[in-house]
Amino acid sequence: MMGWIETYRGAVPPWQCDMTEHFTIAYYFDRLEEAVANLADALSLGDLPRREDVSRRINARFVRELREGASFHVESAALAVGDGLRLGHRFVDSANGEVVTWFDEHWDLSGAPLTPQQRSTVAAQLADWNGPDAEQRGEPVGTAGFIPTARGRVKRLDVDAFGHFALGAIVHRFSGASGQLGAAIGMDAAFLQQQRRGFSTFELILHLSGALPLDASYLVATGIAYLGNSSLRMVHRMTDASTGAEVARLSQYGVNLDLDARRPARWPDALRSRAEALVVPVG
Repeated sequence: MMGWIETYRGAVPPWQCDMTEHFTIAYYFDRLEEAVANLADALSLGDLPRREDVSRRINARFVRELREGASFHVESAALAVGDGLRLGHRFVDSANGEVVTWFDEHWDLSGAPLTPQQRSTVAAQLADWNGPDAEQRGEPVGTAGFIPTARGRVKRLDVDAFGHFALGAIVHRFSGASGQLGAAIGMDAAFLQQQRRGFSTFELILHLSGALPLDASYLVATGIAYLGNSSLRMVHRMTDASTGAEVARLSQYGVNLDLDARRPARWPDALRSRAEALVVPVG
């Protein structure tokens, strides 16, 4: 039984930290991509990570911040295999062994089943999941009320080893989209700097249903699925601009963070009023 194995080891460079002064969420996915490839090799899964016809759901829970200079490593394991494949990844602070972030990943293999030998190999190496249970979040019932938040093309530095729009690059675009949504509700650069605030993400649910090649054009639209006293959940939808087909969707849940107290702060009334106008129906 193989169980959990190390699939990445490194540190947080200062240029990969964001305005909330911790490791940018997109770079977690950049490292996750390496971890997945290394785990796939260990499990003899062949070309599964490079398949375009396999949809995935990735639940990420951020428990504690990684700051500039922090050393960390990733441990990964297969958790279940059947009609789909479930993989787990945990980001560990190398200084004290504390798990700071969990990734619970589900692959839909209905259109690309594993061979009997692959399934047997994975089944013999399953590990237990000791991370948090994934929360069930409602999805927007449509796209009415969404606003445009990102537009562009896939650049050469955006593609992975297989020529697809890379995970980290996709999440970078969604991070930019959250900034656009912030500006729409008044949480703009001036507010963030003057009030010493930032949007701190604690949960992501990423659905991948397609792939974009180099130089493909994309659009991102965003709506607010939940508005709390200090929290907000936005849903970003990325589409292929040439066809309108959805490629990726991200549920991003976070809080209005006081950068000095390092704790959530209530939304100001003016921001709340503008945000309420962008809340979309959820089923």
